[in-house]
Amino acid sequence: MQKKAAQSTVRHYTPHATLAALGIKLRSIKLLAPVQQTVVIPQKMIKHRPMDKLTDAFIAILSGAHGLVEVNTRVRSDVALQRAFGRSSCADQSLVQTTLNACTAQTVQHVEQALATIFRARSRAYRHHYEEQLQLLDVDMTGLPCGKRAEGSKKGYFANAGIRYGRQMGRVVATHYEEIVVDQLYPGNVQLNRALHPLVTAAEEVLGLDYAKRQRTVLRIDAGGGSLDDVNWCLDRGYQIHCKDISSQRAEAWAATVKQWYVDPRKPERQVGWAVPAETPDYVRPVRRLVIRWQDRKGKMGYAMLISTLCAREVIRLLGQPVDEADDPRLVAFAYAKFYDGRGGAIEIEIKESKQGLGLRRRSKKKFEAQRMVMLLGTLAHNVLVWMRGWLSAGAPKLVGFGLLRLVRDVLGVSGFVEFTANGAISRLVLNGNSNLARLYLRAFRALLRPQRVSVRLGGT
Repeated sequence: MQKKAAQSTVRHYTPHATLAALGIKLRSIKLLAPVQQTVVIPQKMIKHRPMDKLTDAFIAILSGAHGLVEVNTRVRSDVALQRAFGRSSCADQSLVQTTLNACTAQTVQHVEQALATIFRARSRAYRHHYEEQLQLLDVDMTGLPCGKRAEGSKKGYFANAGIRYGRQMGRVVATHYEEIVVDQLYPGNVQLNRALHPLVTAAEEVLGLDYAKRQRTVLRIDAGGGSLDDVNWCLDRGYQIHCKDISSQRAEAWAATVKQWYVDPRKPERQVGWAVPAETPDYVRPVRRLVIRWQDRKGKMGYAMLISTLCAREVIRLLGQPVDEADDPRLVAFAYAKFYDGRGGAIEIEIKESKQGLGLRRRSKKKFEAQRMVMLLGTLAHNVLVWMRGWLSAGAPKLVGFGLLRLVRDVLGVSGFVEFTANGAISRLVLNGNSNLARLYLRAFRALLRPQRVSVRLGGT
C-alpha cells in the first residue's frame, strides 16, 4: 500500500524551491487575477496566451534574471517552478520578447489599472491610519540609459553618467512600508520638474487620497521638484511638503537672514540655520525655511534651503525621536535636515535595490511601450518581495532587515524538490537539507504554505 502511494507521487528538482513556495502562495491568493481579467494584448495565440508569456517574464524577474533571455534557462528548464506558478509549460524567450513588443499604450494603461487594484488589495500603505500618523511619500527620478535609437531615448542628464542617451523613470514610494505606489517612464530629457504633477496625481488615484488624506500626507522631494510653482501646486492640493528649494541663489540670499548657525553633529562639515522673517507671501500656505551651508574643497561656500510645512513635533515624531526635543531650536534644525537626508535611506535605496536585486537597469527594450511593460513587471515584483518579507517575518524575524537583492539571491534561491500527487496538485516541498538558509527559514515557509495544505520539510529529515 505504501509502495503504491509512493509511486503515485511525482517529484521534480528545482534550483528555486523557495520561489516555488512563493508561487504557490501567489496562486492561492489569485494575485495576478486582475491582470488576467483586464489586460488584452493584440497578438495571435498559437500555444501560449499573451498573459502566460507575461507571467513567464514575471517569474524570471523574481528568480533573479537581469535579462529576459534568461527565461529559457531559469523558467523554461524548470518544470517545478512553472507548475508552482500555474504554468504547464513555458514560452521561449523570443516569444516573450515578441509579446512585450506587441504591447500598446492601451495595454500598458490596463496593466497600470490592474496593478493599482492589486496594490489596494495587498498593500499596507493603502490601509495607512492617517489619523494616527502622517503618510510619507518620497518622489524621485532615476535614469535608465539605453541606445539612442530606442523609442523615447533622449539626451539628458543621468546621475553618475553625465549627459547621455536614455530614458527616465519616475517613482513614488510609500516610505513607511517600502512599497512602490507608482512607476512611470519618460523620455531621457524629462526631469522631476516636468514629471512631478503626473506622478503625484497617479499616486493620489492608487492610494485613494481625498483632500483630508492629502492633508495628512507628506511629499518629500529633492530640488528637481522644488520650484515655486511646483511647491505651490502641492500646497494647493493640501499636501504637507518637505523639499529642497530648486534655487541655490535663493538659498544664498536667505542665508543672509539667518541669525544663528548650528554645526550639524552628524555632518560637521555643514551648518544649518533658520531663515527669517517667518512670513512666506510667495507660498499659498505658511512654510518654514531651513538654510544649509557648507564649504567645498576650494573654500567656496555652497548653499541649499529646505522648505517645509511640518511643525517641529511632526518632524520629531516622524524621526522617532523624543518629543521634548521639539522645544530646542537647535535640535529641531538638526531634525529637519536629518528628515530630508532620510531620502537617501528611503527612495534612493528602493531604486538601488530595484536595479541590483531585480535588474531594472539591465532590461532595455527598443520599443517604449515594451519598456513600460517590463518596468511594471519589475514594480509588481518589487512589491511582491516586500509583501513576502512581511509574510515570512513572523517565522523568521531576521528577514525584516533583508533588501531585495538578498531576498532574491538567498531567500528565494534555495534548491530542492517539489512533489506532485497523481492529479498534478503540489503536495510537498523538500528543501535542500544542506542549506543553512533552508534550516533558518523552514518554519517561515511552513507557515506560509500551511493554508494551502502543502507540507515543507528538509531533505534527509
